[in-house]
Amino acid sequence: MDATSLSSPAVDARLGRPVRVAAQLHPQHGAWAGIRRGAVEADRLGYNIVYTWDHFHPLYGDRDGAHFECWTMLAAFAEATSRAEIGALVSPMSYRNPHLLADMARTVDHISGGRLILGIGAGWFRRDYDEYGFEFGTRADRIRAMGAGIDAIHQRMARLNPPPIRRIPLLIAGSGLRMTLREVAEHADSWHAGFPDRPSELEPAVAALRGWCAEVGRDPAEIEWGMGVEPEDLERFLTRDAATYLEMGFRQFTLGFNGPAWTVERGAGFLAWRDEVNAATSSARGSGDDAT
Repeated sequence: MDATSLSSPAVDARLGRPVRVAAQLHPQHGAWAGIRRGAVEADRLGYNIVYTWDHFHPLYGDRDGAHFECWTMLAAFAEATSRAEIGALVSPMSYRNPHLLADMARTVDHISGGRLILGIGAGWFRRDYDEYGFEFGTRADRIRAMGAGIDAIHQRMARLNPPPIRRIPLLIAGSGLRMTLREVAEHADSWHAGFPDRPSELEPAVAALRGWCAEVGRDPAEIEWGMGVEPEDLERFLTRDAATYLEMGFRQFTLGFNGPAWTVERGAGFLAWRDEVNAATSSARGSGDDAT
């Protein structure tokens, strides 16, 4: 895909938050050396964030295929990379005691030099729960546990010695209209809305998040909105839907890459699009400042 063949997006000078692009390395169906190479290459190419996911079994393909654990891998990402932020997209709160999760996050934050994003969610993959002995409960139970866990994480972070290098950004994933998005409005620095097929799928969630932000007295612009794109769908996304997502308020876009190769190079055109949008936004903002 030739990024230069794409038409320049319409840019509103009022847009304040830059577009960021993340690579999510699915830790399945390959060897550690390949995952590490993908993380290092994503860092070199200029991805803003390198994510993995937090599961214990493959989510597709051979369900008993090779798979690696999230947080030990994040510590290795922290050593292998130097620029990109890193994190889980996302850690189910019910997999670990939240005080322990806070300590793990603080430690990886130090290893990375202050580049960790703490991504959390309520959890959904039943096999992980059944095989590792976690209580699955109901969806509402898991969301309530996530909310309680956020409070516990804040309490533990305030007590850890040494503290995190920075105030670790909290990302919450999910699009539940009644419970999850209220947690996003109250607590999140970033929101990940999933991997939709078209913008209209996210319209109810966007409206709900704006409503919850109004109820809790928070500006929704304080939250970085994100969603995912499959690499095979990039050209269609950029030519048809990208401008709509920008107009809706989305600024963080995640590409998912699978083993055994983790070919993050396939996102080069997407990175070029990001740079084009950000440059145009900066230019538009500068012109507006000059006009005043």
